[in-house]
Amino acid sequence: MGIADQIGNVKLLELPKTAFLCSRKVPASVVLKCYDWALSVREQGHCVIGGFHSQIEKDVLHFLLKGSQPVILVLARGIKVKLEPVFEKPIEEGRLLIITPFERDVKKVTEQTAYIRNQMVIDLSQSITVGYAIPNGHLSQMLSQIDLLKIKFL
Repeated sequence: MGIADQIGNVKLLELPKTAFLCSRKVPASVVLKCYDWALSVREQGHCVIGGFHSQIEKDVLHFLLKGSQPVILVLARGIKVKLEPVFEKPIEEGRLLIITPFERDVKKVTEQTAYIRNQMVIDLSQSITVGYAIPNGHLSQMLSQIDLLKIKFL
């Protein structure tokens, strides 16, 4: 499935991208590792791509948007008509791209749209950092089909 809609700097797709994925439920020991990783890639200026939907992923996005490195946000729904204010400045600076494989009439995130979104994140990335994947969960199942050399677990 290709990109159906976008807003921001499309040239970011040409950069090498590291995906960040994390299950919704994480052990407390993982939280700081994810935050440390976000601060590290922010300082290094690497382009990070993700859905940034789970709470940990949202926290990572928060850290990344405070930096100056490029970020690609992939939605599991259509793009809203009015963007969240936190995205305005990074879009103006040309360091944020918001993409989605869905038309604007797709308003709700479902298990199926999240799967499609995560697949797009994986397909567009050169490497994947996983904060945590619940054993036998949806994310673990997706990752089991990918070359392990592409994946780094925190």
